Amino acid sequence: MSEYGKAFALMRDAAQGPWREYTRHAFVEGLKDGTLPRAAFLHYLRQDYVFLIHFSRAWALAVVKSETHAEMLTAVATVNALVAEEMQLHIGICEAAGISQDELFATPERPENLAYTRYVLEAGYSGDLLDLLAALAPCVMGYGEIGTRLAAEATSDTYRDWIDTYAGDDYQAACRAVGELLDSALTRRLGADFRSAPRWERLCRTFRTATELEVNFWQMGLTP
Repeated sequence: MSEYGKAFALMRDAAQGPWREYTRHAFVEGLKDGTLPRAAFLHYLRQDYVFLIHFSRAWALAVVKSETHAEMLTAVATVNALVAEEMQLHIGICEAAGISQDELFATPERPENLAYTRYVLEAGYSGDLLDLLAALAPCVMGYGEIGTRLAAEATSDTYRDWIDTYAGDDYQAACRAVGELLDSALTRRLGADFRSAPRWERLCRTFRTATELEVNFWQMGLTP
């Protein structure tokens, strides 16, 4: 089982092919060995900043979809981590490269970005917290896995700031909290044996689709 929880591990195992393509993508390997062109990295960061704006809105929607105070607390903490911490990483790196925060906010959204963010938001608008979490989880936990692996395997310090952010204690704690939220939300709504519920397969499909959209996002990053 993953350190990020039982449900996440099961969903990841049900999407093994896309998950490997996502977490071992050429973009990720370029971060690891420092061969990723700086222009591609900055292009990705700008798109990811726009992505995080919508991702934060999706996590705010998780507050609306929550049924308990504990669920609300995790959703609120995640929104804060995205807005106050993760987006600040993007702002800092881009400002150092001569890209102002106003320019960053005004970045035109690529179709691959649009497809992913609206898919996640639609999962939340049309479904409940489970549908939303299934769409959100690949990004949260995937970056946690990537950060941990690259921290151990990186052969270059070129992108060390990025790697350290996702391998760091704060981000890893956020991954575990989201994993606990997913487990408890499933148990609350579908019962302890949630895998036998008719909805489980559909939730796994949502997770898989979001993972495939992550693959497309990395691919977009390689084409400034």
